[in-house]
Amino acid sequence: MTQDEDRRRYAGRAARRVAHVCAAATALLITSCGTADDPKDTAASSAPASASASASPKASAAPIKPGEVRIAGEVDKPYTITLADLRKLPQAEASVEFISAKGDQKHTYQGVLLHEVLKAAQPRFDQGKKNGQLRGVVAATGGGDYRAVFAWAELDPGFAKSQILLAVSEDGTAFEDSAGPRLVVPQDTRGGRYVSELNQLWVGTVDPVVDGAH
Repeated sequence: MTQDEDRRRYAGRAARRVAHVCAAATALLITSCGTADDPKDTAASSAPASASASASPKASAAPIKPGEVRIAGEVDKPYTITLADLRKLPQAEASVEFISAKGDQKHTYQGVLLHEVLKAAQPRFDQGKKNGQLRGVVAATGGGDYRAVFAWAELDPGFAKSQILLAVSEDGTAFEDSAGPRLVVPQDTRGGRYVSELNQLWVGTVDPVVDGAH
């Protein structure tokens, strides 16, 4: 064997050893790193389990205490009001008759006009549209997640004669502070929207639903 042939054979063996070492190193790197090459995967695996929960609207909202009513939704000044607060405001009175699960009811209620309470939160109605407030809706939630919906025009004295109340008393007997106010809807012949233990009033518009409908 010549000297040149011997050098070529030695170079070939060295090249094969280098290739084996590189292949082994690559396999080790892949095994140890797994799928962590993607920064998003790394962040997802290391994020605490409570992160998604704390970011949800329900988790971030402060709990409503017994007797409190939260006014929220598409308003500029959301706030919370209690029976004690309502008693300090100008009072109105309504004598009503309606049918309930307990039979015919006839009562006199004292309280604050619902329109005045909601107006203080400054609903964001589109004044660029003709009678933009007529697109407004109000969802009232009471005890046991009971809920009823009103059109804004039903409670706005500029459009309706009826005066919906946040009642603080019934037939001269004050409601307990922990129970909260009761909605009184004089124009209704049935008591379904006389929401008891009221705890939330949400103001919005129908535009997102109607415009997004197919």
